[in-house]
Amino acid sequence: MKNQQYKNTIWKYYAFVFLRDFFFISAVLVPFFTKWGHISLVQVQLLQSWFMLWSFILEVPTGAIADYFGKKYSLALGALVVTIAALIYGSFPNFYIFLFCEFLFAMGLALTSGADSALLYDSLKEVGKEEESKKIFGKAHSFKLWGLLISAPIGSIIASKLGLNAPLILSAIPFLLASIIAISIREPKYKEQTKESKRYLDIVKKGFQFFKQNKAFRLLTLDAILVSAAAYFVIWFYQPLFMNIKTPIIYFGYFHAFLVLIEILIASNFSLLEKWFGFNKYLKISAIITSLSFILVAIYPNFYTIISFLIFAGGFGLTRIELMLAHMNKLIPSSNRATILSSVSMFETFILVILNPIIGFLADKSLRYALLTISILPIVTLFLKTRAGEQLTVQE
Repeated sequence: MKNQQYKNTIWKYYAFVFLRDFFFISAVLVPFFTKWGHISLVQVQLLQSWFMLWSFILEVPTGAIADYFGKKYSLALGALVVTIAALIYGSFPNFYIFLFCEFLFAMGLALTSGADSALLYDSLKEVGKEEESKKIFGKAHSFKLWGLLISAPIGSIIASKLGLNAPLILSAIPFLLASIIAISIREPKYKEQTKESKRYLDIVKKGFQFFKQNKAFRLLTLDAILVSAAAYFVIWFYQPLFMNIKTPIIYFGYFHAFLVLIEILIASNFSLLEKWFGFNKYLKISAIITSLSFILVAIYPNFYTIISFLIFAGGFGLTRIELMLAHMNKLIPSSNRATILSSVSMFETFILVILNPIIGFLADKSLRYALLTISILPIVTLFLKTRAGEQLTVQE
């Protein structure tokens, strides 16, 4: 009986993450904002900073919900809030409405962040199968990627047939289904002693302490974040690039799916890439090709350079931090591993909150200047590599 409950929880969790990340709108994000919403690129990026800021602020209060009412209720409420946000967002083309909806999206993310993995781990712990956590978490991540991969082409077809706002409105359907599935998940009786809200405060405290004391880790984190922050803008600028060369909207979803597929292929072959180049050399090469891809598409924007932009700046740039985190684990005491790694993500968020409006402002003036400015970030890491990469090698 207990084994069957465990299996049901696992598959419901897979379904939840698949539907939660089933974003039809990802295919036409920029056209939705600029053509349907009639806002500028700087306003688009201000919305992203606003979203990230509220995601950070809401972590503690939403963590308390998971603590006191149960993690499955936190997941269900998070998905329901996102459902409401999607319906409002896609109905009113107004910047101030967008700000309110980004706040709701941030609340939905904060309600599920941490609570999802904690619920799954507690369920495994309850039946003594926590040793399977690595395999199951990996499979759950693949379901998330497949959700993104499948939804993007469908989203571009919806946009071309029903309008640019339709993909966001219709995204409410999988979000609502995710909420229903979450509420049906059995809440495990076993619970870790650390509360979600306390866990968040630990991330801030222990993260800052560890960075202060460990120079090698500090340099590696800066290296990882600079390239990852640059690659983040691939997601926001490949669509304006295709729009500038008059590419039909119906194809945008396929390009987004292509980007996700490239990420999957590169991430699944990290061991092979390391075998070919070695860890330090791969970090250097991936930083250089990310930078060069931004420069190339800025100077010669055409179909082929945009595709190479997706492959190199997107595929290699967006996945690079995952490989680095795997190695950086060796520098972190096991007792603090989860909190320290979470702090890396938190620091990247801080940087993007600042960068978003600056890059958006440049993009409104000239997309070329924005792309060239971003290309500088990965180059900076080349000056950190000798000290950071070599210190990690010594530790290993």
